[in-house]
Amino acid sequence: MPELPEVETVVRGLQTRITGTRLLRFTLNRADLRQAVPAGIAAKVEGRRVARIDRRAKYILMHFADGGVLIAHLGMSGRLTFGDAAHPAPPRPHDHAVMVFEDGSALRFNDPRRFGLIDYAREDALSRHKLLVHLGPEPLAPDFDGPLLARMLKGKKTPIKAALLDQRVVAGLGNIYACESLYWARLSPTRLARTVQGERADRLARAIRHVLERAIAVGGSSLRDYVNASGELGNFQRHFAVYDREGERCPGCDCRARIKRIVQSGRSTFYCAKRQR
Repeated sequence: MPELPEVETVVRGLQTRITGTRLLRFTLNRADLRQAVPAGIAAKVEGRRVARIDRRAKYILMHFADGGVLIAHLGMSGRLTFGDAAHPAPPRPHDHAVMVFEDGSALRFNDPRRFGLIDYAREDALSRHKLLVHLGPEPLAPDFDGPLLARMLKGKKTPIKAALLDQRVVAGLGNIYACESLYWARLSPTRLARTVQGERADRLARAIRHVLERAIAVGGSSLRDYVNASGELGNFQRHFAVYDREGERCPGCDCRARIKRIVQSGRSTFYCAKRQR
């Protein structure tokens, strides 16, 4: 599933291309995604000018000048990629929505597994929207630090890895970046979340920000389906310290046991048992 760096990379690509342009046509080819696309959504967005595009957790938010907001989530296999409306490529299977803008851009929402979604809300009700209301703090926000993270983890009896995947604790983190952040913070993924306080929380907050910023700088990670809005692959998978590195040498110590893999809540966790405590 695309995580925060991948979604942020897509958002930045959209910002560059279509901020300030008018959405001329919204064609919905299939409405039964993870949740049904709202009826009449085309009439709500066609003819509206894009005021700005931003992100909340793993959700892409396209704000229009009239106060409407188109909400998109890429799910497991979704892509938002540009084409040329004047010389369109042949329709592809799983192009569930196509948006044509006045500059000639055609933005396709393609999702073979249909775990993604498209929704609509008014800006003044966005913070109360059912998809967003439960989300925790943004890890790239200026106020995200050790004390804030410690408060979110206080009293939690789950392993810290599981806590980081809880979107109510930290918004946007997924399996890859939780593994990488715990490695750089020198924290075991099996440690109880409630014990990550004080200096441990400071280390982890710094590591989360560092890992996410590095990933965004190289366009995120492409393991299976992810590409950015221009159709290009990310490169952060070349910089993984532990994720998907089972049996390889730890890059930060002389660990003879090498990188280990365990399963937590049905997800693979990669870590160095010597370095991470």
